[in-house]
Amino acid sequence: MNRKAALSVLLAGVLWGIISLFVRRLNAAGLEAMSISFVRMAVAAVVFTAFLAVTDRKKLRIRPRDWWMFAGTGVVSVVLFNWFYFTTITRSEASVAVVLLYTSPAFVMLLSALLFRERMTARKLAALGMTFAGCVLVAGLTGGGPAIGPDVLLCGLASGLFYALYTIFGRVALGRYDTMTVTAYTFLFGLAGSIPFGRADHVAGAIAAEPELLLYCLGIGVVCTVLPYLFYTWGLARMESGLAAILVAVEPLVGAVLGMTLYQEDRSPAKLAGIALILGAILVLSRPDRVTAPSPGAGRD
Repeated sequence: MNRKAALSVLLAGVLWGIISLFVRRLNAAGLEAMSISFVRMAVAAVVFTAFLAVTDRKKLRIRPRDWWMFAGTGVVSVVLFNWFYFTTITRSEASVAVVLLYTSPAFVMLLSALLFRERMTARKLAALGMTFAGCVLVAGLTGGGPAIGPDVLLCGLASGLFYALYTIFGRVALGRYDTMTVTAYTFLFGLAGSIPFGRADHVAGAIAAEPELLLYCLGIGVVCTVLPYLFYTWGLARMESGLAAILVAVEPLVGAVLGMTLYQEDRSPAKLAGIALILGAILVLSRPDRVTAPSPGAGRD
């Protein structure tokens, strides 16, 4: 195994996993979930577009008839995923939010079976059962720990669903465009979709009142979006995609540990068992049915 590639993927997972640090600080300053999503879209869109403009302008060319793909990855998936994810973080616990987000592989499996007629196997069904049981335990529905409200549970599951839709739309887009093109336009369309609801004036006012917030805005866009994407893509190009998927599962582990240590969130046995089941389901789904070749590029929002 390429150690540098493995470390690169692990680092991507860690950087994605610490996003609650930035979300909670921005929320404490009065920014709501959609405003935080707008900030993340804006920073990432500017950085990725500028990067392509300098390095390879040809990758900024897309056909108008393909705009629907990027509306799917950017608006339907990324904007709504961020909104539900950040809402879950601010209304509940960071550990709950990141674990429920990682129900997305189960949604991808179900949607792929429905839309692309991918075969359902015993392994996939076992992972689906583990994910469902893990959600029940994390939500506290068994009485083994503090229960989360149905609104929080639905928001967390919705974040997983819309995150999964990125894979569905992205599968089509990546068949026609380079991964960097897909990523840049995903954030550009995501920015356009979040502008009407992002309250840019409110964001500007909050930064004017607390200039320190600018660092957190840049942090959520660069540290928790641009850098982990680049690390993940670089590592993915040098290792098997199944192994990369396993290594990047450090993200929910980091998010859960961060929440339970820094924010003193619930550490009941039921919740820990639920986290273990969802992580286990990710590992089960990440096992390839046969040996796969290294992927030339795939992305995450």
